[in-house]
Amino acid sequence: MDQPRFIQRLPKIELHLHIEGTLEPEMMFELAQRNQIALPYTTPEEVKAAYQFTNLQSFLDIYYQAANVLIHEQDFYDLTWAYLLRCQQDNVVHSEIFFDPQTHTARGIDFDTVINGIYRALKDGREQLAISSQIIMCFLRHLDEESAFSTLEQALKHKNKIIAVGLDSSELGHPPEKFARVFQKALEEGFLTVAHAGEEGPVSNIYDSLELLKVSRIDHGVRCADDEQLVNALAKSQMPLTVCPLSNTKLKVFETMREHNIVDLLQRGLCVTINSDDPAYFGGYMTDNFVAVADSLIVSNQDLAQFSRNAINASFISDSEKQRLHRYLESFLVGEASFS
Repeated sequence: MDQPRFIQRLPKIELHLHIEGTLEPEMMFELAQRNQIALPYTTPEEVKAAYQFTNLQSFLDIYYQAANVLIHEQDFYDLTWAYLLRCQQDNVVHSEIFFDPQTHTARGIDFDTVINGIYRALKDGREQLAISSQIIMCFLRHLDEESAFSTLEQALKHKNKIIAVGLDSSELGHPPEKFARVFQKALEEGFLTVAHAGEEGPVSNIYDSLELLKVSRIDHGVRCADDEQLVNALAKSQMPLTVCPLSNTKLKVFETMREHNIVDLLQRGLCVTINSDDPAYFGGYMTDNFVAVADSLIVSNQDLAQFSRNAINASFISDSEKQRLHRYLESFLVGEASFS
C-alpha cells in the first residue's frame, strides 16, 4: 500500500498540541470581527505571510498577539471544535491538548471562561465525534514563579477537567529549576507533569525536567541526541518524547526535515511520538506531520504505526482505554495487510 493512503487512514494519537496554536487566520479574523478587536493585518493571507520564523521567540511574538481575539467562552469552544474537526479528518482518535491560561488571564479573561469553553467542546467531541481527550494546563516559563503558583491555585477547582500541568514558552534562559516548587505542589495536588525541554534548550533541561519536575513525558526532547548516555537511558526507561517534526523545521531546530533525528531515535528504541504542536503556524496537522517525515526520511509503514503505538502507551488514559486503542490500531494494520 502507498504510504500517503496508509498515513491518512492510520489511527493517530496526539500528545503535544497547543490549542491556541490551532487558531487559523480565517478564524482569527472571524473572532476579531465578532469581538471588535483590531488586528495589525488586513487579510488572512497577510497573516500567513508573517509566519516566517527564525526561532521560537519570533513565533511566540505573533502567537501571543493573535490570542487577543479569544475573549468569550464561545470563542474557546469554537477554537477547540475547529481543531476536533481536523482530528476527525486526520483520524486522530485521542488528543491531549495544552492550554496557556496565563496568556488569557493576563488580558483580564477569567480562568473559568477559558477552561469551560475548551472542556465543553472536548465533551461534545467525545459524544459526537468519538474522539477522546485530556487537558493539560501549561505554565509560561518566561513569567515568574508567583504567577505560576497563582495559576495553579485557580486550576484546583477544575481538577476534574485537567489531567496534568506542563511548562512551555521560551526555553532559553528559563530552566526547569525555576518551577521546581510549583511542580512539587502540582504533584501533591494529584496532577501529572510534563515539560518542554531539549528543543532550543540544552540537554541539561531534559535531565532537570526528569529529576526536578518528575515529568511523565518530555515535550520535544530532540536535543537528547547530544548525549549518548541520555539516549540510552531514555530508551531503557521508555520515557516518552512528544516530537513535533514540522514545528522543529519551521523554528530552525533542524534546517530541513532530512536532518531530523526522529526516525533514528525511533529505531534506537526510544518512545518517540509524532505531534503537530501549533499547526496553524507551522504548516500542518497530524497527517501533514506524518507525511513530512515519510517524504524526507526512510521510514516503513511499520515504523509509522510504531509512532501510534508509542503514543497510546505514552497517553494519560486508563489501561483499559489503552488496550482498546491498541486493539483498534492492530485491527487496522491487519486490514491493511490483507488489503495490500
